[in-house]
Amino acid sequence: MSVSETTAPAASRWPDLLRRVAGGIVTLAITVLGLLLVTFVIGRVVPIDPVLSIVGERATQEQYEAARQALGLDAPLWQQFYIYVRDALHGDLGMSIRSQQPVLTEIARRFPATLELATLGTILGVILGVPAGVLAATKPGSIADQVVRLVGLVGYSMPVFWLGLIGLLVFYGKLDWVGGPGRLDASYEMMLEFTLTRYTGAILIDSALNGAWDMFANAVTHIILPAGLLGYVSMAYISRMTRSFMLGELSQEYITTARVKGMPEWRVIWVHAMRNVSVPLITVVALSYAYLLEGSVLTETIFAWPGLGSYITDALFAADMPAVLGGTVVVGVVFVTLNMVSDIVYRLVDPRART
Repeated sequence: MSVSETTAPAASRWPDLLRRVAGGIVTLAITVLGLLLVTFVIGRVVPIDPVLSIVGERATQEQYEAARQALGLDAPLWQQFYIYVRDALHGDLGMSIRSQQPVLTEIARRFPATLELATLGTILGVILGVPAGVLAATKPGSIADQVVRLVGLVGYSMPVFWLGLIGLLVFYGKLDWVGGPGRLDASYEMMLEFTLTRYTGAILIDSALNGAWDMFANAVTHIILPAGLLGYVSMAYISRMTRSFMLGELSQEYITTARVKGMPEWRVIWVHAMRNVSVPLITVVALSYAYLLEGSVLTETIFAWPGLGSYITDALFAADMPAVLGGTVVVGVVFVTLNMVSDIVYRLVDPRART
């Protein structure tokens, strides 16, 4: 076999790889453009006048027209959309009407709190949900299976705000096992504002890096209840999907062959079956993580958690549409990014997806 024959397959893979990368970039660009179009339309059809929110109801007509012109609302819609997309691509999501601060700056200050809460909740959901789903799948119809399914049913059936209120009433109000609403006690909030060096915005990480272990312990008491609540919701979804995936794999012929050969049961389940289950499970975990990042509005409101969800909610009640739309864009970009990351990991784990 000649050298050209051996190098031809390797060389032919490069155009295909470039086509995939280009296709992914085009898909991402179209998705983000569609997201910007949707938020732009929402900002124009909602019955809230952004000019009136800025100048107030007692402003003169000249002041109103001047503010409207400064915001570019007197231009044609296509030009307004062009300016909106151009500014968003440059990181300009507008100015908050309430604080007169850049929306992106406020979101960057709030997002680490949501990221910390959702990440811890997802970790708890995976640690508890995957073994629970495997246990239920390996013993179908047993008491363990029924318990796992019942716990999962309660998790994705009960309203999150109700579970949060009950958790606060029992564990904070009655038993005093956890901290109250907020990320820290009031005394530590002052320390966080003036003496703590901020590295990431996540209190658990920053307090540990600063060696402020008393603040770290206080932050744990505050985050454990809302993170546990989100972890329970995540666990309910992950355990259900893990059980479904594992039941499908355990009925395959290669599992029967492995058992006939005398392979230990733990190896059959956790090595051979889990290898195939982990492929679709990656997408499940990514979707659960995205849901916690964007859907923890009620949890953040109940626990007075200063994250992105509560920021969008407060902005909505204050008719601060630049903040609402900016937060929506960030949530959409995070969701699209997590989907892309899960797709990449999916291809790395499953060789069949690369062919």
